[in-house]
Amino acid sequence: MTYAAALQALADPTRRAILEKLRHGPRSVGQLAQGFQISRPAVSQHLRVLCCAGLLDVVPVGARRVYRLRPEGLAQLRVYLEDLWRDALRGFDAPEFPAPRDGT
Repeated sequence: MTYAAALQALADPTRRAILEKLRHGPRSVGQLAQGFQISRPAVSQHLRVLCCAGLLDVVPVGARRVYRLRPEGLAQLRVYLEDLWRDALRGFDAPEFPAPRDGT
């Protein structure tokens, strides 16, 4: 998983809503589909995208598939965002324009 795949997957508001539901613990497709105005197959497609981006794990439990957040995938996204934030803050300390050199 790369941070780019995670960001692309999270660009969709439905996928972000699914992650919000999963932050409270593992859920089945049926549980995740509740409250959405889309079909269960559509929710399954969103789950597939999130899994491919490395953000979710799926565990078979009997005949059901249970989804949960994948800490390693979220950690990679976190590292990217922390690096971006650190570089942005460093940029605020830099002068707007380099100081002129002597003789130029």
